[in-house]
Amino acid sequence: MVDATMRFFEDLDRRGFEPLLAKTAGTLRFDLHEGAHTTHWLLEIDRGKLQVRQEDREADTVVGTGPRLFDELVCGKENGIAALLRGDMTVAGDLRLVLQVERLFPGPPDSRGPHHAFRREGL
Repeated sequence: MVDATMRFFEDLDRRGFEPLLAKTAGTLRFDLHEGAHTTHWLLEIDRGKLQVRQEDREADTVVGTGPRLFDELVCGKENGIAALLRGDMTVAGDLRLVLQVERLFPGPPDSRGPHHAFRREGL
């Protein structure tokens, strides 16, 4: 089963370059915890050039949350900053990277603007 999280990361990897991150460099690891199982997604950003792998490797920033919440983030049903403030998501490392990448998540379904791009592509 292909979920929204997998489509999100596959799209980033396939895209290869993201203009919104042209001034950003660093690595983020997303640890999606479900019980005793954790799925790892590693996002490497080099001045907009993107590379994604499913790998548990050291990163500048580690984001921890549940897979259901992350699906909601990449579908625009939930806001990453709000989830962080509520304690539903944790961040260890460089918070600036999270704030930069959060711009790639779509906004709410009725929003307009750059955050709306993933929804048009079926996410």
